[in-house]
Amino acid sequence: MDEGLRGPSDGSGPGSGLPFLMKGIPMQTGVLRVLRATAASWWRHRDLRRTGQTLLAQRLERQTVLRDLGYLRQAAKLPNAHVICGEGGTFIHLGLTTVSSFAPIERFPLAAFAVARGTPFIDIRPVTDVIAFANLPRVARNGSVDPDSSGPGKSVSLTTYIHMVEALGARIANDPRPCRST
Repeated sequence: MDEGLRGPSDGSGPGSGLPFLMKGIPMQTGVLRVLRATAASWWRHRDLRRTGQTLLAQRLERQTVLRDLGYLRQAAKLPNAHVICGEGGTFIHLGLTTVSSFAPIERFPLAAFAVARGTPFIDIRPVTDVIAFANLPRVARNGSVDPDSSGPGKSVSLTTYIHMVEALGARIANDPRPCRST
């Protein structure tokens, strides 16, 4: 099936009201609409349009949308992928890649879409003990964990990390631990 930025050639796609595949990801047209609008609103892309470099702006926007779709694909597939939101912004942790914004998740559409698609979400805004939070180990990037998981610089599984941060008052959505509802 022919796939690309406009979707497959089976009649579904932007404007059809039907979900379609974007390089293997079932997408709603609203998701693409928001990703495209977000890319078009970047100051660099607006500046290129203002100076008459519309084709370059469109190419960069297309690349941005495809990159963001790749991040969504990774968030859905990687076992330790998660979104975390705190006073300093929102971060999408994708193994060796981290995508971040100073904005809360409510103003970071890519993170909101990842959470809507089932990526675990850790809201640390309610956490008041910042020292204890800073001393938590990090989530393992490649699935391997340190046998001694205490202290900064050490790594633990995502489920262990969620248990630790939840004890500090964080809110969890899309909890990957067994027997948990979100």
